[in-house]
Amino acid sequence: MKKILFVLAVFLFIVKVTEAQKLPGFDADLGKKTVFGQEIRLPYTDVLSYYGYIKPGSTCDEERGGKKYYYLYLWIPSAIPELGIRMVSPVPKGMKPEKSDYQMDEYKENSSDAKSYFDTWISLEKSNVYFNDSSFVENVKNATWTMMAQNDDSGELPAQPSGKEYNSLMRISSETSNPTKSLVKGLYRIGFTTFKTGEVQGSFIAQIGAVIKIPGTVITRTVEGMKVILDSK
Repeated sequence: MKKILFVLAVFLFIVKVTEAQKLPGFDADLGKKTVFGQEIRLPYTDVLSYYGYIKPGSTCDEERGGKKYYYLYLWIPSAIPELGIRMVSPVPKGMKPEKSDYQMDEYKENSSDAKSYFDTWISLEKSNVYFNDSSFVENVKNATWTMMAQNDDSGELPAQPSGKEYNSLMRISSETSNPTKSLVKGLYRIGFTTFKTGEVQGSFIAQIGAVIKIPGTVITRTVEGMKVILDSK
């Protein structure tokens, strides 16, 4: 009997730890149905995770309307029907990067900081840069960016330590009839800041979901870093 109770206790502990390491399911709009009053979504089959950390007083990538904006650059190697993006701050307790995940050096140095976080606000912009060539970095610096979507708060994600549901999630469907809103091969950027004027600081996890697996998708903090990875493929 004691042995059974011990095994049960170990099992429950494993389940608890496993649950602590996961965010809620990341599901798509594509194919969404309502059955007997319940909304049913298919999960994104391909999810990239990016672990980041912004130190207090860090230099931002751009300032708009008194807010400090930071960017994650996203390379999509082929056309896709839908893209999901979500950001949670701080990184939930128990979650750790896997080998296939991206992570900032700052996150590696500050992963133990579970107290610092920010009220996330995210956006997705599409550039007019579709090819990786010798002028890639210069082309990105002179690129035209088109706003695709933006989100402030989402009740689908865990609340922040404050108890407020201030984490962000958005799903973007490709509008094939509108070239500026179509999800085609090329360079995109995910902008993130705070909803209220203030500092972006602390840890975060950004996840990018696609309904089909697309080998060659890349996410980085800098255009130069993107160029290095694309050239190595």
